Amino acid sequence: MSLRSCARLLPISLALVAGSALAINAGTSAPDFSVADANGKTVKLSDYKGKFVVLEWTNPDCPFVRAQYNADAMQAVQKEAGAKDVVWLTVNSTNKSNGEFKSGAEMNKWMKDKGAAQNAILIDATSATGRAYDAKTTPHMFVINPAGTIVYAGAIDDKRSARESDRKTANNYVRAALNEATAGKPVTVANTTPYGCSVKYD
Repeated sequence: MSLRSCARLLPISLALVAGSALAINAGTSAPDFSVADANGKTVKLSDYKGKFVVLEWTNPDCPFVRAQYNADAMQAVQKEAGAKDVVWLTVNSTNKSNGEFKSGAEMNKWMKDKGAAQNAILIDATSATGRAYDAKTTPHMFVINPAGTIVYAGAIDDKRSARESDRKTANNYVRAALNEATAGKPVTVANTTPYGCSVKYD
């Protein structure tokens, strides 16, 4: 899939920062959800009350997602999070009516091939969870604290490109947020504008 067909790269703008792109932002209570994972098991956010949780919106057809995984950047943060007992949930909100929809088996295979290390892959086939979080892009990231409050919302990093090489020099916002939050410190950069391919809601 080309960058042209990936849909749009959401631009940086004050309107987006102040508006709908961050409608679900740091300081907001994280909406609960109930979604089947790639193995058919129901997963609820409330299952992990008392733990830090990362939500990662994904779509294997998106060049921005592939750049993260081909560079082993997303997996590295997943593994670091796991070492801190952080729960990592990867969410695919591509609607089942869309040509880019992936079954649980397809998602499991793709993630296994990439060496991913999340706790579960959620198949949000109706897109309800994506809409609840106002997820804009793949990737779009949220860090939730043990009290159920979002402490980080936005982009995975500060290199707004689909180049694998840029991942090496990127400032990873999720890593920084987890390092601070799990140490009991305020998150310095709590909201950023997400970038990537648009979530395929229809």
